[in-house]
Amino acid sequence: MCKYCKGGDLIESTTTHVVDFKNHLIIVRNVPCMECDQCGEKYFTDAVAERLEEIVNEAKKFMQEVSIIDYNKAA
Repeated sequence: MCKYCKGGDLIESTTTHVVDFKNHLIIVRNVPCMECDQCGEKYFTDAVAERLEEIVNEAKKFMQEVSIIDYNKAA
């Protein structure tokens, strides 16, 4: 059950995670998540959240104005 709306069921899905870091956008596509079928709230497993943090930290090193990364290719 969704912790946000308290009414929806969670289904497997993918999402796009966006980080705005010092006027640089880091976009990670195809991130696996669980999504509420009622309100759309998204949840990451601990493993996915840790990997996302690693991917974002690596992208910060390049400091490009926009970085677009496919989770499946970076994971």
